[in-house]
Amino acid sequence: MVACYCKHNYNFKFLINHIIMVTPIDIKENAIGFIDSRIGGRKENQDAAGLRETKLGYLIVVCDGMGGMQGGSVASQLAVKKIIETVSAADHQANPSMTLTKAIRNANIAIIEEGKNNSALQGMGTTVTALLISKHSAIAAYVGDSRIYQIRNGKKVFRTFDHSMVFEMVKKKVISEEQARLSAQSNVIMKALGVTPDIEVEVSEHPYQKGDRFILCTDGFWGAMPEEEFIRYLSEKKPINNILESTANIVESIGRNSGNEYDNLTAAILEMKSNSILKEKMNRLSKIIISVLLVILLASVALNIALYTQNCENADKTHQNINSSQIESSKDTANILK
Repeated sequence: MVACYCKHNYNFKFLINHIIMVTPIDIKENAIGFIDSRIGGRKENQDAAGLRETKLGYLIVVCDGMGGMQGGSVASQLAVKKIIETVSAADHQANPSMTLTKAIRNANIAIIEEGKNNSALQGMGTTVTALLISKHSAIAAYVGDSRIYQIRNGKKVFRTFDHSMVFEMVKKKVISEEQARLSAQSNVIMKALGVTPDIEVEVSEHPYQKGDRFILCTDGFWGAMPEEEFIRYLSEKKPINNILESTANIVESIGRNSGNEYDNLTAAILEMKSNSILKEKMNRLSKIIISVLLVILLASVALNIALYTQNCENADKTHQNINSSQIESSKDTANILK
């Protein structure tokens, strides 16, 4: 049985004021970025974000907490803390993907144990997105419906797939992603830290190119507008701190105009300064196209060889016929002279 976890089931008064926390990220030669976290229309900001340089690379974590009272903020902050601690403790020979998975699982157990020790925090949980960037590649890991995007030249190269009830329907092609975003059930997630001791973490490794942008964000940030519009804002050719601030302002404006108690919103954006050591793998379509072109090329070469051979044979025959004619002509001339 899959447990469903419903977020944002609060009844807070609508608040216009917000808190902004902007933190710059400078990953030496690799990337530059910023984190922006805002309370939105809620009484408390239950999102959390953190970053740390480790022996395995630069780690960025964004979490969206859930649970009554202070549970959501405790869960998200605890998750960020435990994930950073675990990855920071690993040496440079550790496997990055396995280490990040272990870190998220450690955070999951820590949240469950904290809930057991404090009845006021029972039932708390959090989503998590984590990105570990090194010169070799970018390792992405997540649980829940907070997202990681990789954008290149205005196009989506990679995006995590939400662990939510509506996205299960998208997977089955029952509804579209836009219908899922607008659904009243969009806040029902299928996975979260703090729910069960056995948590499945999705991890993937990605090459990157100079100019690529990675965005880690909670649903309060990405869920305010259609994805195409969201990507267009984040792809604008201007300083990324301005991009992050202006996009967050648009999200807040949409939230205020909706008249609802709009969600906390948190996002981290990074722009890569160089290419990763790991290179892009050809996708299936590219492989098919190259295979077809190779077959056509080989067929063309074979045909040209066959035509060349045939032309040579015809030329030899013509030459032989000419020689035969010349010999016969010479014989006729000799006979006449006799």
